[in-house]
Amino acid sequence: MITDRARQEVRGWIIGRLPQTWFTELVEVSTDREEITVIGRLPEPDLGPEPGAVERQAACEGRITEFRERTRGARVEVAREANLRFGRQVSWGAVCGTEKSLFTHVSAPVMTRLRQPERMVLDTLIAAGVARSRSEALSWCVRLVEQNVDGWLGDLRGSLAAVEKVREQGPDPDRDTVTLTARPQDAAEPEAH
Repeated sequence: MITDRARQEVRGWIIGRLPQTWFTELVEVSTDREEITVIGRLPEPDLGPEPGAVERQAACEGRITEFRERTRGARVEVAREANLRFGRQVSWGAVCGTEKSLFTHVSAPVMTRLRQPERMVLDTLIAAGVARSRSEALSWCVRLVEQNVDGWLGDLRGSLAAVEKVREQGPDPDRDTVTLTARPQDAAEPEAH
């Protein structure tokens, strides 16, 4: 489990390390065991009075592409530094207007054992053309759960944060050493025969 403190450290480092001119707002800095995802908002292009929806969408896509190409070398350097510091890959993305684009992202293999009824669900999704493989079908299922049980997942994450807070109040095994010493009155007296 990634602790809230670790998430705060990653977010703080990213905020401090990124050039201030890159984004108008840092939309997301999320962390899991494999990856740090950084997504920022770019300013919308000035299109003049009353641009059409197609023009606005194309302009925002162009702005994201321009940012991606212009910052490629610097983003690679930031990602390298973050990888050395946090042991995770960095994935990048940008938002402009209503357009969102992820440039890179880690696709981590997840080992799982599924019973036949669970495999049949995945195979049904493949047969229906929803997914091309069991891996893609499982990813689709995870996204569906994420979309439909946000409240429950939020409550669960809140509970994990409470557990983390209680753990932080306990001793730190790397810092605190507990030494037990026997007091003379605690020693057992020899039995009389």
